[in-house]
Amino acid sequence: MFTSWLQHPLTLRGRLVELRPLEKETLDELFHVASDPEIWRLTSVDYSDPAIFYPNFELALSDRALGKAYPFLMCLADSGRVIGTTRLLDMQPQDKKVEIGVTWMARECWGSGINMEGKQLLLEHCFDTLEVNRVQFRAKADNARSRRALEKIGATFEGVMRQDKMEPGGRPRDTAFYSIVRAEWPDVYARLAAQLATRR
Repeated sequence: MFTSWLQHPLTLRGRLVELRPLEKETLDELFHVASDPEIWRLTSVDYSDPAIFYPNFELALSDRALGKAYPFLMCLADSGRVIGTTRLLDMQPQDKKVEIGVTWMARECWGSGINMEGKQLLLEHCFDTLEVNRVQFRAKADNARSRRALEKIGATFEGVMRQDKMEPGGRPRDTAFYSIVRAEWPDVYARLAAQLATRR
C-alpha cells in the first residue's frame, strides 16, 4: 500500500505552498526560519536552539531512510522561499494510519491559509494515494493556537492524554489528540476547499 509513498523524492504542490522533501543541504535555510523565538513560545521544543534543531532534523532524515517518517520543507509556491516544515510520521501501513505533525512556519505566514493548504495536500496524499483509514494529529494540550488550527481544518478532538510525554525541561506534558478518518474525508475536503477559495 505504501509503495508509492516510499518513492523518494515526493513533492506536493498547491496554489500557496509547495511541500518539498527536506534534505541535509537545506537544514541551514530552515534553521534561519526557526531562529525566531516567538514561534516556540507555546510549544514543548524550542528549535531556535541549534543543539536541538540539527539533531532533530538529522534524525528525521534517518527516519525517512527507514520508511518511518517523511519530513517536508514548506516553501512559498510563487517564490520558492523556505517558510517552515511539516512531516508525516508514525507511519503504520499495517493499520492504515499515519500522523501529520512537526508543523511550524514563519510568523508572517500565520493565518495566511498556507498551513491549511499544506494540510489539504498531505491529507489528499494520505487518503487518496496511500488509502489510509486514519490520519492523527497531536498538540500540546495548552497550545490553543495549534488546537484551533486543527479544529479549523475539521479534525475531530478525541481527548487529552495526561502526562503523555516529558518536555525537554523535565516537566510532564498533556497531549490533545485529534483525527480525521476515511468516512469523514469527503466532508473535510469540501470544508478545506471552501475555506481556501476565500484566500485568493
